[in-house]
This record gives sequence, C-alpha cells and structure tokens, in this order.
Amino acid sequence: MKVRTKPEKKIKYYIESFFENVYYSQEIYDIKLLALQKINEEYVKEKENNKKNAFEVIVQKYNSLESIVRSVDNSVEIEKWFSKKEITTTYNRFKEELTRKKIHIYFFLLLCIFFIESLISGIMYRNGRVTFFFISFISLAIIIFFIYTYHNDELHKEVLSVESERKLEKLFDSYSKRCLIWFFILFFRIYDILFNMISVSINSKTSEVFEELKSGSFSFDFILFFFLKNIIIMYMITTQVEYENTRLFKKFMIKIFLCSMVYLLIAFGISIGFEKIFVFNPIFYITMVYFIFAIVGYFIGVRNFTYRKKGLNLYFIIPLALVLLVGGGYLFLSRDIWLIQPIINSTPYIYQGNSTISYNEKTGIFTIVSEKDDFKMLQITDIHLGGGVISLDKDKKAMNAVFELINHTKPDLVVVTGDLTYPVGLSSFSFNNEAPVAQFAAFMRNTGVPWVFTFGNHDTESMAIGSEQELNNLYKSLSWETSKNLLYPYIQPKVNGKQIMGRNNQLLELRNKDGTLNQALFLIDSNAYMGSGFSKYDYIHDDQVEWYKNEIQRLNREEGKLISSLVFFHIPLQQYKIAYDLFMEGSDEVKYYFGFNGEKTKEKVCASKYPSKLFDTVKELNSTKALFCGHDHYNNLSLEYQGIRLTYGMSIDYLVEPGIARDTKQRGATLIISHKDSSVDIEQVPLTSIQTNQDD
Repeated sequence: MKVRTKPEKKIKYYIESFFENVYYSQEIYDIKLLALQKINEEYVKEKENNKKNAFEVIVQKYNSLESIVRSVDNSVEIEKWFSKKEITTTYNRFKEELTRKKIHIYFFLLLCIFFIESLISGIMYRNGRVTFFFISFISLAIIIFFIYTYHNDELHKEVLSVESERKLEKLFDSYSKRCLIWFFILFFRIYDILFNMISVSINSKTSEVFEELKSGSFSFDFILFFFLKNIIIMYMITTQVEYENTRLFKKFMIKIFLCSMVYLLIAFGISIGFEKIFVFNPIFYITMVYFIFAIVGYFIGVRNFTYRKKGLNLYFIIPLALVLLVGGGYLFLSRDIWLIQPIINSTPYIYQGNSTISYNEKTGIFTIVSEKDDFKMLQITDIHLGGGVISLDKDKKAMNAVFELINHTKPDLVVVTGDLTYPVGLSSFSFNNEAPVAQFAAFMRNTGVPWVFTFGNHDTESMAIGSEQELNNLYKSLSWETSKNLLYPYIQPKVNGKQIMGRNNQLLELRNKDGTLNQALFLIDSNAYMGSGFSKYDYIHDDQVEWYKNEIQRLNREEGKLISSLVFFHIPLQQYKIAYDLFMEGSDEVKYYFGFNGEKTKEKVCASKYPSKLFDTVKELNSTKALFCGHDHYNNLSLEYQGIRLTYGMSIDYLVEPGIARDTKQRGATLIISHKDSSVDIEQVPLTSIQTNQDD
C-alpha cells in the first residue's frame, strides 16, 4: 500500500498558484490533490538523486496548468474550467440575500428558545403550568408555520465570478472562526452547568436543583442562540457556494466536538469522585485545562481551514493573555474551597443550655427564655476565615481557637461581632466570602450553641463574590428555620415605613423564666466603608439610632420600667478613642476594668471619622450599660466613660495583621454573664489561659 507523504510547502504553493483563477468544483479539487501528490513524489526523488536544482527541474517540467493536470488525467477538458456556467449572482446580491435570511434565522431561533423556556417553566411551576403550556403550544404552532412557509425556499448553488468567490472566502473565514469561538464558549457554559449541578444535587432537593438550572438559563440561551445562528449561516453559505476548505472545516469541528465530549465525560467522572471523596471541587482546574485546549484548538483551526492564514498577532495575544490572567485569577480566587471541612465534620455537640427560643415573623425579633438565673454570652470577633489555599493553616487555627473558647465557657449564646470572613485575595488567596460563612454555620450547627451575627467591614468587600444582598440571603437560608441555632432575622427593621441603613440590624429579647425582660440585645450594623475609600470607615447612621431609640421606648412602656440593654457592633464609636485618650492621660473621667490597646497603627483606635448619635442617645435613654465592638485586633481594653462601659472584644485573627499569627496576648473572647436581676459581669477569656490549663 502506497503511503502518502505530506507535500513540501514549496511544491504546494507552486501547484496551488496555477489553480487560483480556476472556478472551484469537487472534480477540480480532487485533480489538484492527485497532481500535488504525484509532483511532490517526483520532487522528493529528484532531491534523493542529489540534485541541488530539484525544484528547477519540476518547474521546467510542469510550467503550466495543462501540464500539471495532464500528469494525472489526459481526458480532462481544461477549457471548461474557465468557461463556467452563467453567473447567477454577484457578491453584493449574495450578501443582501444572506442579510434577509439572517433576520428569519434570528426570529426562528428566538421562537425556539422561547418555546423551550416556556416548556421548562410549565414543568417546574405547578401554579402557572396551564399558562406556560399554552404559551409553549402557541410558540410551537408559530415554529411549525414558519418551517412550513419557508421549507420550499430551498438553498441552491450559486455561480459567481472568480473575483466574487475570493471575496466570499473572507465571509467563510469570518463565520468559521465565529462557529469555533461560540462552540468553545458553549462548552464552557455546559461544563459550568453540569459541575454546579453535581454540587447542588448532592446537597439539595430536586426543586432546588431545577431552580439552580433555571437561574442560569438566560446565559445559556444567549450563548446557544449565537452558536446556532453562526452554524446555520455557515451551513447556508457553504451550501450555496462551493468552498475548497469546507471539508477541512467540518472535519476539524467534528474532531473538536469529539475531544470536548471525551474530556467532558472524564471531567464529569473526576468531579463526582472529588465531590464524594475529597473536600474541594476541582472544577477550576478542569475548566482551565479545557480553556488552554480551546485557545490552542482555535489557533490550530484558524491555520487549518481558513483561507487567510495569519500568524500570531502579538497585539491581540498579549492583551488577551492579560485579560485571561486577570479573569482566570479572579475565578481561581472566587471558587469554593472546603479544605477545613474535616474540622467541621469532627466538631462535637457541646451545647449545655436549656433556653427556649422563638421568632416573631412580623417584627423579626427573636425571644430567648432562659431557664437559668445566669445567662452566658460569649462575644467572638474578627475570626477572619480566608477560605483559600494559602490561608488553610490559619483557618484551621481560627476554627480550633473558636471551638476551644466555646467548649471552655459553655455559653448559652455566641455573639459574633463582624469580620467572620476575609475575602481579600492577597492575604487569603480567595475572594470567596460565601463558602466560609456556610462552613462556620455548619460548625456552629454541630456545636449546637445558638449564635447571632453582625457584619464587619470585611465581610462584604467590593471584590468579594457575594454582595451584601447575596450574603444577607445566604444568612437567611442558614438561619432559624433550617438550623435552629442561627438567630438571623428574615426581615429588617423600618423607621417611618422605610428600611433602616445597614446589612443586618436586629433586636433579641432575653427573658427570665417568669417572662420578665432580662436584657434587650441590640446588634447594630456599623456598616463598612464610605464611598470607595478602603479605610474611610462608615458609621452607625441616624435612622439606625432612631430605631434603637424607638425599641427602647417601646420596651420601657411594655415592661412598665426602665429596661436593661446591651449593644453590639463592629467598628468602635468615636467615644472609644476619647475614652482611651483620657485613660492615657490618667484622667479620672474614665474607669479601667481590664485589657489594653495594642494596635500598631498611629491611631490606636480606628473609629469612623463621621460622628454617630448612638452614644449620646444611649446616655440619654439610660438603658444600655455596656457597648461591645471588635475591629481593632490588638485592642481589648474595657473602660467606663460617662457611665457607659465601652469594651473591645478579644479577637481571633490569625490572618490579617502581619505577624499576628505568632502573637497570643490579644487572642481570645469576651464572656458576658447576665444575672437574673439584669446586672452584668464582663470578663476576658484569653485563649492562652485555656491552653495553659489544658497543659496542666
């Protein structure tokens, strides 16, 4: 059997130059391939005979189109190649007709997508099933009518001049490249949908899986529309005009499709295995491998089947590489990683409380009825879970520290005063602020201890994947109705019919077993940043203070006495700085209880530059005896100023501050014990003291 060798470029270009002005047909194309193969074999033999002028020998022997063709077939009437049938259209007319047909294609594809979406909605939503099925039926009827009307408009071969055919080669190149690009984009979306379905289906109900599928349908429909549009147009132009490279295009697309399907099946199996065996999803790495395949495949395809085979354009490649580097980096830093899952899975149930908890759906207020005379609350702040590969060791330490503090103090309620997460890529190598929240919620659910949460400035960073609203929705999905230990309200308070400022503001009523109010616990959002500045901290706004005041006055009326209350937030008020400065001056206007301010910044207290009315309102109402904050990781000072206790919670942070993982004296929690008579004791629980006792 004769083995065909790939023709040398010099011979290939020489032979093809004689066919440039010949009308294309399959017969001529086959003759050109045979001639190219035969003459190339002769050229190789000439070179093997050590003839330095082998190419000149071939040129002298085959110096015309006729001599080339006669080398393989003497019966061909070459004259007919140049006397093609009567020209049926021009380049401009062909383009006009294509534009008209494109409008029909757009309309047809939109109808098909609308039909599919209506049908899926009819299957998913029981309430509107009749309506959706009716819309589907109407859409299908229009599609059938459309097909029936245009099925006689058959595509027929067009005869164009050689000049027009050369112009149409640009059209072939343009749409063939578009088909390839949208094919890769479509497969990327299919990968994304399938791999998301794997994760969702393992942990969710069937209805939730369909909801997740439906939520991403618009982007899929958009991509599918453009892919099919380009495929149909490509089919039309290659059916009406014979292109020499059509077969190359079809073969390449089939190869790419088969490779993509094989990779999809392999990746699907790997993803399922990782989901069941390991604690992180390999989707990012799987997608990046396919992305590299798509880039390489695109450039190979362009050089394989297009007429104008351009080299790599650095002015295109370099910006594209930069965009892909930034985009790919962001995707990498945004993915879900569950590396601390083994710690969560091994967390035991340690709750020893016996409180009764209820939720008022109309007011958004949780009521805790304690059966004990002393109700213990543990303030934990600035845990800063990074959720990335780099932060894994520090995340483990943070979770272990939280567990040790809870296990040692056995609280009835844990109060997390912000910065649970740290979705800042440089430190944590992650922008994901959703997975760490879900993990911490699972951890707390395993301990069984009820907990509440107020936001910090880092929980919803601008670069984080979860927006304020999305994170709020996440906390709601993890709250009381599903976990029975996260007390996060499903509605936010209003003043004068308008929702107040902040991501989460809430009131909890702590009551004694006889029903009397022991404490009103306020969690007030100190918000994050003002404008776009990273360190221009926001503050507690007037409407939040108004809400606090209204609730104090309401409870005073209902209880028939001045109630006792505590307030928790993240960023310290300006009065924390005033009290600290007075303390450092040795003033008797402040009373020292415990702790120190060890912040390494110039300003030991990082409060907002904007004054809040909260402190003055607290002083005016005379209900709240203590305020608790976090934010400054090395500060844990507790001072009394103007009759109000201002306390920094001890922080957990192993990640954010440089070198803080090695420091120990600032790490711990704050224990708040509310007695039956509403009096309060506040004490520090340094982590080192627990670990020392364990060593002893």
